[in-house]
Amino acid sequence: MRPILPALMLVAAGTAAQAAGIGSGGGPSEVVLLVQIVVLLAAGRLLGEAMLRVSQPAVMGQLLAGLLLGPSFLGAVWPEAQHWLFPPGRDQKAMLDGIAQLGVLLLLLMTGMETDLALVRKVRRAALSVSVTGVAVPFACGFLLGEMLPAAMLPRPELRLVTSLFLGTALAISSVKIVAMVVREMNFLRRNVGQVIVASAIIDDTIGWVIIAVIFSLAQAGTVDPWEIGRSLAGTMVFLGLSLTIGRRLVFLLIRWANDTLQSEAAVVTAILVLMGALALVTQGLGVHTVLGAFVAGLLVGQSPILTRRIDEQLRGVVTALFAPIFFGLAGLSADLTILRDPRLLLLTLGLIAIASLGKFAGAFAGGRLGGLRTAESLALACGMNARGSTEVIVASIGLGMGALSQDLFTMIVAMALITTLAMPPMLRWALHRLPLKGEEKERLEREAAEERGFVANLERLLVAAEGGPEERASASFASRIAGLVAGSRGMPVTVVRLGRGGDGGALSGAVVEAAQEGAGDGETRTVEVTELTRDEPAAEALSAEARKGYDLLIVGIDPAVAPHAGLAESVAGAAERFDGPLAVAVARGVHRADPERAALSLLAVVDGTQAARRGAEIAVTLARGTGAPLTVLFLAEAAGTGRRLAGLRQGDAAALREVLDHAEQNGVRVRTELRHARAPEREILRQAKAGDHDLIVMGVTRRSGDGAAFGPLAEAVLEASDRSALLLAS
Repeated sequence: MRPILPALMLVAAGTAAQAAGIGSGGGPSEVVLLVQIVVLLAAGRLLGEAMLRVSQPAVMGQLLAGLLLGPSFLGAVWPEAQHWLFPPGRDQKAMLDGIAQLGVLLLLLMTGMETDLALVRKVRRAALSVSVTGVAVPFACGFLLGEMLPAAMLPRPELRLVTSLFLGTALAISSVKIVAMVVREMNFLRRNVGQVIVASAIIDDTIGWVIIAVIFSLAQAGTVDPWEIGRSLAGTMVFLGLSLTIGRRLVFLLIRWANDTLQSEAAVVTAILVLMGALALVTQGLGVHTVLGAFVAGLLVGQSPILTRRIDEQLRGVVTALFAPIFFGLAGLSADLTILRDPRLLLLTLGLIAIASLGKFAGAFAGGRLGGLRTAESLALACGMNARGSTEVIVASIGLGMGALSQDLFTMIVAMALITTLAMPPMLRWALHRLPLKGEEKERLEREAAEERGFVANLERLLVAAEGGPEERASASFASRIAGLVAGSRGMPVTVVRLGRGGDGGALSGAVVEAAQEGAGDGETRTVEVTELTRDEPAAEALSAEARKGYDLLIVGIDPAVAPHAGLAESVAGAAERFDGPLAVAVARGVHRADPERAALSLLAVVDGTQAARRGAEIAVTLARGTGAPLTVLFLAEAAGTGRRLAGLRQGDAAALREVLDHAEQNGVRVRTELRHARAPEREILRQAKAGDHDLIVMGVTRRSGDGAAFGPLAEAVLEASDRSALLLAS
């Protein structure tokens, strides 16, 4: 029954198209366009699912859907139905092509967003070596092939140079999306060789789009004009330079403005699409292709320090569900594999596949060896870089559209992309399984895995609520300092909401910036964007609107923090109640009353077996790492085990404590451990704080269900009784 469904769908679509007048001289029809979209989406989805079940990328199923619905299959066995579905009329084709062209820009936007420039910098030596040789060798092979092709296969024999350059580019670049997908699927993304593979593919893509932009300018000029080529190269370099410097800052401000100011649904996505279109028009105005502008827009959006996960999810849904199946389906429709019945063209296609594969394999392998990789690693690298996939189809479509490729060359390149992509996953799996995990790499992977699971590693944006008069704002400054230390560890933007008019404007944001420079903790300077706002309303009202703008952690610094009759003060409780996510209450006491921004820290992290307590300890480790402050972990155990002995702990408690100690060790923080019974926990905490001369107690607590301002009796008892500064992290 299932195999009959696609056939019934085609018959129904063909009937609808015929009813719309297709085949009888009818003009362009919206009904036919809708039928085409429905068929491409359904067929692409079904074949994509089939590809996934045989460990192949879903995009190959979408390309196969176009091949089956086009002249390669349906047009050969049932030409009437194929003409009904996809009539040859220029106007009707232009309607579907317009959607596909927008799909190209969106696919390049997503590719740019997925490009991890930090990863490229991390493995730049090996990645650059692989990219230079991995691009140069197949590019030279493709260029020579173009120079030797018979004139009959060229779309414009007088512009053989353009076709040769385009063939060289088409054979040189890899599909970063396919490569990254396979490497990620095999859990090799964080392996040394996996990082080099993905970083090299990223550089390949970037080089490829720049070359294509120049070739497009050359094709538009119609002649080989050195001045025109130089102008295009200079314009491209200036565009890239401005985009990756000034543009990065402007894009961040645009995203932040759209998120914080506009209240309509998906406002940030609209802003990004407008940005993509604007940069595409800029590159078009420079005489290079619009795809470069879309790719650069994705690079800039992907580097935005806020909202990247949410943006990625919103955009990915519409691109993968609508535009990708249409574009790749249309690419398959444009290819006519029936030409391969000609023995001469079949041999040329096989030769093209061999040249592309051997050239890329040899270039990548040589680059890996020159970059310092072992033979087995270079072999895996060479296998992984051979996938052309979606990138190749996009390149071929651009070449066909600009007249650099003939219809036959386009079909040959699509066939090459299909074959190399289908062959890459099993080859890469075979090569990667031959790479054992060594000691140093194993330690790094364990550390990175722990960071990804951690609390601080998943923070993107911080909010500080600070209040207090000119003589009573120590907690406000202390909270700003804590925010800066946390933000500086990962370069997170911070917004400070100063409640009331008291105090010097900009003082709190200055405290954040100063602490952030210290909080980087690894000799690296990270830029932290700080915005300071002033609000006259009570804390609850002032934060109600701001909290909806997408913050991952609220740090409250309000004096007084404790109400006269115990519990949290009304303003602190109001701030807590209006924020749904994790929040921290910072209270400055002791030495931090006199100098909240610079007084030294001596940290006491209170830990038990709960997840909330472990999150608090993670914040303490972050503070200790950034400031170099001593850190003591006080573990409150249910059973025996006192002093520093772990032997008497229950298995669950021992595992919880070991997790905290491992996290500290991975961050280079030395920890002193104390174990106490949990019968009178507040007494043990205060006793240890005094005995160890600690000036900051860090506790992870759990919010009580239904009441955002209650942290439990233990936290409130410590807050009331202690003469030391405290940081309560509630989640």
